[in-house]
Amino acid sequence: MWVTRSTSVGMRSNPTGRQLRLGRELRKLRERSGLTATDAAELIGIKANQVSNIEAGRHGVSADRVRAMACHYACPDKDLIEALAAMTTERRRQWWEEYRESLSAGLLDLAEMEVYGYGFRTAHTSGIPGLLQTAEHAREVFLQVVPELSPKEIEQRASFRLKRQAVLFHGNSPHYQAIIHEAALHMRFGGRDVARQQLKHLLKMGEHPNISIQVLPFDAGGYPGAGQPVYYVQGPVPQLDTVQLDQSHGVTLLDAEAQLIKYRTVLDRLAALSLIELESRALIQRIIREL
Repeated sequence: MWVTRSTSVGMRSNPTGRQLRLGRELRKLRERSGLTATDAAELIGIKANQVSNIEAGRHGVSADRVRAMACHYACPDKDLIEALAAMTTERRRQWWEEYRESLSAGLLDLAEMEVYGYGFRTAHTSGIPGLLQTAEHAREVFLQVVPELSPKEIEQRASFRLKRQAVLFHGNSPHYQAIIHEAALHMRFGGRDVARQQLKHLLKMGEHPNISIQVLPFDAGGYPGAGQPVYYVQGPVPQLDTVQLDQSHGVTLLDAEAQLIKYRTVLDRLAALSLIELESRALIQRIIREL
């Protein structure tokens, strides 16, 4: 799911989210096997500090070594092993690298994660999901950021958000499920015209076969999640799924098994409370008429 910032299998000073995740997963496999870093190093034929650096994402590792480590760790899950081996592939510079000096590492890791995602689920109660926003709506959202952003920073963030949307239409077009509370549809960022165009854009996006938009109506009553936006990115195997939460301090990525189970359950319950797609379209069209 995540791409590299280096072109050599060696030490890194600034590992990406993908590299960090690979290291964490290898550490999980080792710890489940009951081996210490020293034990693992002896079995693999490397130094203990190299094992630690690999698990911290600071040291590159080849696909063959990942398979060897998994073998020594007695991991029986062949699909997981091959998914981890695929994460070692070094890639050329990607589009989000041009934003490295202007945006946080968390946002860059989010873009990287999406490129390698196999499916997306999100739920928003007070705003429109970023991958479904128009440029005008995005700019209006960034105008409300505290502390205030400069015009240049607003354009950079809007541009970054729009480029991220390409993940919905490349390759096998991964499925994207968006659950949006009715309250978010009544928000008028930028006024009536911008709001109307945003709602029309939702209808247009919902026409794509890989995009599902459901509205959680006011009359659904209470719902789980306390209104916090949730973004769930599916990996090649369930163990490599990731949850992204928007926090006031920035992007937070979660991948512990208990957290994945929790947010899958939250999204399942929200989906069950929401209108089906046809009914959701009808509600969006009604709100457009009322603007």
